Amino acid sequence: MPPESSSRHRPGIGWLVRRLPTRAVEAASYLQAFVLSGVVTVLAVRAYLKATDYPQLGGGGLHIAHVLWGGLLLAVGLGIPLVFLGGGARSGGAVIGGIGFGLFIDEVGKFVTTGTDYFYAPAAAIIYVAFALLVLLIQAVRGRTGRSRLTPAERTANALDMVLSGLPGGLTDRRRIAVLRLVQGTGPATETAVAHLLEAVPHREPPPVPLWQRAADRARRLAVWAAGRRWLVWPVVVYLVVEPVLTVVAVFLDGVTGKLDQEREWGAVLGVSATALITAVLGLWAAWLLRRNRAEAFRLFKLALLVDLLFGQVFNFTVNQFGAVSAVALDLALLGVVTAEHRRLRRAAER
Repeated sequence: MPPESSSRHRPGIGWLVRRLPTRAVEAASYLQAFVLSGVVTVLAVRAYLKATDYPQLGGGGLHIAHVLWGGLLLAVGLGIPLVFLGGGARSGGAVIGGIGFGLFIDEVGKFVTTGTDYFYAPAAAIIYVAFALLVLLIQAVRGRTGRSRLTPAERTANALDMVLSGLPGGLTDRRRIAVLRLVQGTGPATETAVAHLLEAVPHREPPPVPLWQRAADRARRLAVWAAGRRWLVWPVVVYLVVEPVLTVVAVFLDGVTGKLDQEREWGAVLGVSATALITAVLGLWAAWLLRRNRAEAFRLFKLALLVDLLFGQVFNFTVNQFGAVSAVALDLALLGVVTAEHRRLRRAAER
């Protein structure tokens, strides 16, 4: 008589996996829509309030803060995918929820100060940190939900979800290919069953590419184009070396001349200085390596930009408030060029 399987007597990793929620292959896209809509909302609200001299909604001792509208939109964003099926409902819920989160986090200064101070200086940094952490979460989720990281059962579940969500309105050719790729390698029976299901789903022409998607594609193509122009890469390299050095020197001179005595956010100024010093060291080290190991040099340039984005800009938002948005935009543009060049150098080295 064959021995009984030990899995009947003690739970193993399979038992745990079966009880975990199924990972969504498009989770990173939904989170990205949530973050982008939240960032745009915060910037739009700040710009509108400044342009209209910060009006208040309400009267007679009442003030209807936009954090309440944020909570309402967060509830709506959560409710849409609970009520409706399909990726469209998830995308819509992510955008509406992101707008709600933007309205909510914009008023964080009121809830971390005893005087409910909307203009609390570190509030801008708190908002920036919140979105920076969400971006890091997106990267972590993207790494965990790629096709190669999902189990065959998870890939099949995602494929079936795509097929079923396409029954009312149909599926485009691109979507059908994505479904077939997901079930590839899951077994002949599964592949055949999904192919038969696809035959029952009506065909749909692809919708127009969203504006934000076109903008993102253009930005990626522009970064690749800029990385291919040697005359453009070198100014980027010079800036990455010189700018943090000048920041450290400027703070030192302000300290010597006494200008820093009037600064209220000393901790943030020290944070900006420390981050600038770290990025200056990384930039100088990368510049020294340019002739010896160009790929390693651009890896260090990329690291310097990430340090500035994840740490330096936190303090910059405290010191300069939302005036630091332009610095973040410049850092992101430079990161696109440096990343494209680093990727090109790695591919060239692998050939």
